[in-house]
Amino acid sequence: QVQLVESGGGLVQPGGSLRLSCTASGISLSIRPMNWYRQTPGKERELVASRSSGGITNYADSVKGRFTISRDSAKNTVYLQMNSLKTEDTAVYYCNTRDAYGSDYWGKGTLVTVSS
Repeated sequence: QVQLVESGGGLVQPGGSLRLSCTASGISLSIRPMNWYRQTPGKERELVASRSSGGITNYADSVKGRFTISRDSAKNTVYLQMNSLKTEDTAVYYCNTRDAYGSDYWGKGTLVTVSS
């Protein structure tokens, strides 16, 4: 059974930093693509950052230069380092992966609140 568990969210002031973690069980993240999404009430889930199994990364324009997605294969964990946070980054952040059969898996999300 595949499980993804996010952690690391919280309250941070504008300009601050947070690092989100997504730890997987039942699937090896070292060979699967990984994504971070975020969602605010009333809006569709937005793709924030992605990392292919080969290590190619992509970012939404709104976070480019501020967020970094990375992976620790030994810990089967993917990270999202978020710097220079803005109030508009406030959202629930979800990690996502897809297995070799095309099935999508999601964590339950972690809330990031950027506020002074």
